[in-house]
Amino acid sequence: MACVHDHSCEDHDCSSDFSLYKHIDLSKVSALNEAVQGSAKSVFKAWEQRLDISTGLLESNDGDPELIVFIPFTSDVKIKSISIIGGADGTSPSKMRAFINREGIDFSDAQGMQPVQEWDLAENLQGILEYQTRYSRFQSVGSLTLHFPENFDADTTQIHYIGLKGEATQLKRDVIATIVYEVMPNPSDHKTKAENGGGLSSV
Repeated sequence: MACVHDHSCEDHDCSSDFSLYKHIDLSKVSALNEAVQGSAKSVFKAWEQRLDISTGLLESNDGDPELIVFIPFTSDVKIKSISIIGGADGTSPSKMRAFINREGIDFSDAQGMQPVQEWDLAENLQGILEYQTRYSRFQSVGSLTLHFPENFDADTTQIHYIGLKGEATQLKRDVIATIVYEVMPNPSDHKTKAENGGGLSSV
């Protein structure tokens, strides 16, 4: 579901709403079928810079409009909505599919998997549209993969901006990994009574 901003960004700080870009692990952002390697990183920027095309764009290879963008975060986030600004002349993506906490998704995987949510997109050259998520499904998001399977009948797909509205938790991803590791018992650290001459052993 797409909605238009219900307020003027002159009166409301939209940059604070779409601030999750600060929590993206930009060095690990990647894309499949990008014409210029590493260009996916350029579409994550502050809201007020969303129309600045001088910072670069993400474009698919000529003749193949499909794109996949992998977005890892430095902390778990909750995503409320997504804004996509595409290119002109039919190069904007016309559909978006989202997967969460799944690394290494390729085109074959994406086509065969059920997304957490999918949207039909409109051309949004001024960035006034945002697409609401099913918020309960977008909790504890460590990584987001966006699949753009098609556009408006152009030879390539162009994306100038991907904005994410939501909030980040205070717990960093590396801290979570450490906690999970520590919670899992190491058998060598927990000898059973049978090993120590007792009558009980672990099951």
